[in-house]
Amino acid sequence: MRVSREKAAEHRERIIDAAAALFRSKGFDGVGVADIMKAADLTHGGFYGHFASKDDLIAQASRRSMARAAINWRKLVADAPDHPCAALLNHYLSPRHRDDPSQGCAFAALSGDAARYGKPVRKAFAEGLEPLIEVLAEVSGGRTKAARRRKAIATLAELIGALILARAVGDLALSDEILDAARRELLVGIDH
Repeated sequence: MRVSREKAAEHRERIIDAAAALFRSKGFDGVGVADIMKAADLTHGGFYGHFASKDDLIAQASRRSMARAAINWRKLVADAPDHPCAALLNHYLSPRHRDDPSQGCAFAALSGDAARYGKPVRKAFAEGLEPLIEVLAEVSGGRTKAARRRKAIATLAELIGALILARAVGDLALSDEILDAARRELLVGIDH
């Protein structure tokens, strides 16, 4: 039975959304095509009608996650015009974000995986960083555009690293301490 173009597009979106959450939760290699299709409530056989390969889906799901992150960051900044940096840091370095990788930052959840994948996946990650760097550069201190960009890149690296460490340790008190320490130090440094 053939499905309409609209239904096929809807199915494709469901697959990408399901994959994005599963990949962030379990890693690229921790999820199979059958798992993704089951989460999307579709049959396994329909996968290759939508994607050339699992790697193709990985790149597309990563792009989706990163694009949504950029939209969320822009909203956070817009909703806190007096303290945009604090809003971003408090959101990113929160226990809620730490505790729900499936809905969180693809960079913190998947950068290690992406480094071992091919060019399309690494390209998606590189492209996904740029909008986040732009948001941070807009709210960072610095005399020149180059200085603001450099500070934004360093801040993003610190955010991701702190979240990865907070998720990695088995001690909740230490995890909370990592989030708090990173948040406090970044708040001091981002404005200067």
